[in-house]
Amino acid sequence: MQDGKTEIRAWSPDAVPEALSALADILHACVHDGASIGFVLPFSVADALAYWGSAVLPRVESGERVLLLASVDGRIVGTAQLDFAAMPNQRHRADVMKVLVHPGARRRGIARALMLALEDRARAAGRTLLTLDTRTGDAAEPLYVSLGYQVAGRIPGYARNPFTPELDSTTILYKRLSGPV
Repeated sequence: MQDGKTEIRAWSPDAVPEALSALADILHACVHDGASIGFVLPFSVADALAYWGSAVLPRVESGERVLLLASVDGRIVGTAQLDFAAMPNQRHRADVMKVLVHPGARRRGIARALMLALEDRARAAGRTLLTLDTRTGDAAEPLYVSLGYQVAGRIPGYARNPFTPELDSTTILYKRLSGPV
């Protein structure tokens, strides 16, 4: 893959066949690369398609979640989600979820671009607090900290490792956002 310009765009239902296939490929590749994102092996492309179709797209279509796609040279190589808290006392916040970059496209600033775009979307929606979690010690943790996220704490034994029955710790992070840019 060439080092082209990264384009970030929101999910669009008119791109369903191409985008859904690419999202399934990214999720499948990330799980098989060891990402702790809720899935364990064995994990098939059909499992990935089912996740997008049943767990994500209905929330996107209802407006409860934003789904961003990152493309380089016209190929979708990354994605990230922003889930809006629905409870009346939490409408000032949102959860960052499933920031994924295909293993073959990493180390090009794509995850950073996705995170910055999510923050812009959160501000535009009037959200002033973002939260997220990541497996303690994962490569993503320093990225989040470099973007101004603060560690709220760590929970031992939070989630099963994708490859083994071991339980891994997770780090909970948050970031307070200023008003619209």
